[in-house]
Amino acid sequence: MQPVIQTIELTKIYKDFWGRGHVRALEGLNLEVQPGEVFGLLGPNGSGKTTTVKLLLGLLFPTRGVVQVFGNSPREINVKERMGYMPEESHLYDYLNARETLDFFGRLFGLNRTDRDQRSEALIDMVGLGRARNRPIGEFSKGMARRIGIAQALINDPDLLILDEPTTGLDPIGTREIKDLIATLKERGKTIFLCSHLLADVEQVCDRIAILYGGKMRISGDVNELLVEDNTMQIRMPALPPEGIASIENLIRKYVQSDRDFEIAPSERRLEDFFLSEVKKAKKEQVSTAGAESGTGAASFLSREEESPEKLIEDLTQAGRQKITEQEEKSRPVPVEKEGKEDKEDRELIEQLSQKARYDEKNSTEKEKAETKEETLADEDKNVRYDMLENLLRKDKEKEEKEKEEEEAKDNKDGKST
Repeated sequence: MQPVIQTIELTKIYKDFWGRGHVRALEGLNLEVQPGEVFGLLGPNGSGKTTTVKLLLGLLFPTRGVVQVFGNSPREINVKERMGYMPEESHLYDYLNARETLDFFGRLFGLNRTDRDQRSEALIDMVGLGRARNRPIGEFSKGMARRIGIAQALINDPDLLILDEPTTGLDPIGTREIKDLIATLKERGKTIFLCSHLLADVEQVCDRIAILYGGKMRISGDVNELLVEDNTMQIRMPALPPEGIASIENLIRKYVQSDRDFEIAPSERRLEDFFLSEVKKAKKEQVSTAGAESGTGAASFLSREEESPEKLIEDLTQAGRQKITEQEEKSRPVPVEKEGKEDKEDRELIEQLSQKARYDEKNSTEKEKAETKEETLADEDKNVRYDMLENLLRKDKEKEEKEKEEEEAKDNKDGKST
């Protein structure tokens, strides 16, 4: 089976301005991550974990060695489409709300609108941010931002999920839900590669781990095998009465030389389990909270489980029955209810109001037409050339005076002739 992640003598050296290598972040790393496996990369700060993640994402070029994801270079687009990544710090747009943020990342992966809407709603409910779906990301606490960061890493339903410190900033409830989510995704065939310094979280969810120190691999292997202590044993049993404990103690002393080598004490539960039990009690008491809530489990679209033929036939039969019922409901005549006195009065009032509205609308329309006509006449009046009118009037007056003078001159001439 081809590994999902494979590195061969992977080395990364950071160089200074002059091109001289001054930081050897990673040296000769060899590891393989198989499909459907939860792999944990551990190490103190500065051991090379983040550099390894960036090389797997194709954000950095290796100085030497080979890195492959799904058998190809991590810089290829078809490889990136199958990957989901949550960085150590959630760098999101503060002015977008939770739903807009997931819609934005869905667009980057080329999802259609229907898929974006369905997946966004499912993921928001999954991470327990249903009540905060319309709040800007800038108002989120660090834990709530980590929750939406998990959601954006799953929007494309990735085959490989890379998580860098996934539980940082989360409360115990969120931490437990992330661990449960990782276990569920593993059951559904996802491959998960995570980096964390919280060893208790890694111990509970990882199948195999690798420990880095100074950029070099120290040890790797199965978690259960690495944590087994060959020199000690552990026995768990129900609570016993004092005489039973005394009998077991006497029996053990026959095989143990010193009292320091064994201890019989009451069983203790982990603090995480105790904390979660108290939270469940508060929920049963219906104590309200404005923060993040418990998630709804892995979103349904993340599952790729094939349905059995029996289940498919049952679903088709149920869908057919439902369709027949809907057709019968549509064909059934709708009963006409007798109109009561109050209903009649309401209908008459509605008709009166409708007539009044139509009358007001008609008057308003006629008034607007009249005002428009006046404005049109006023505009036409503004375009009249009054200077031309004055010239025409002056010319007519001069012509009239000239004709009058000619008539008077003619009359004087006729008088002299007489």
